[in-house]
Amino acid sequence: MAPSHLSVREMREDEKPLVLEILKAGIQDTENRVALHALTRPPALLLLAAASSGLRFVLASFALALLLPVFLAVAALKLGLRARWGSLPPPGGLGGPWVAVRGSGDVCGVLALAPGTNSGDGARVTRLSVSRWHRRRGVGRRLLAFAEARARAWAGGMGEPQARLVVPVAVAAWGVAGLLESCGYQAEGGWGCMGYTLVKEFSKDL
Repeated sequence: MAPSHLSVREMREDEKPLVLEILKAGIQDTENRVALHALTRPPALLLLAAASSGLRFVLASFALALLLPVFLAVAALKLGLRARWGSLPPPGGLGGPWVAVRGSGDVCGVLALAPGTNSGDGARVTRLSVSRWHRRRGVGRRLLAFAEARARAWAGGMGEPQARLVVPVAVAAWGVAGLLESCGYQAEGGWGCMGYTLVKEFSKDL
């Protein structure tokens, strides 16, 4: 998409339902892959097997005892991911959320930023999602470039010696990870459960 056909501005109040739809659609594309990745790790399999064995003494159905722990674990993971990335973020010190808008006025992407928790942490991307119909058309790169510009301006205003942007990415979101690596971001840490990473953090000094 040509740069002249795409602009980034703050979200308007009447655009909230559409922005929420874009965020929810974005997390739905990765939540099943994240659940599969998490629940096929050896510690998770052991816990599921132990839960199933315990339920066999309570439930009359073997199949129900086998499937119920898996269903509950998948539901918990999906609810956690939707609460984290599938909803509008709280107001932060960096303004926003921002939306990418085509020349025709269609909202096709969402971005939200927040300051890091500690001095020197830089800014963090808390929401980054692009409509399915506009992926692979440069919208993600445009939003990322806008985020970097905001992070530089915020760091300068705070007197930080070095601007930095951190982008958390679900472990199964290979497209986003590839985009960040092509833009010079490096994976540095993350968080997960039982010793396995579920979310990687990509960072770049600006």
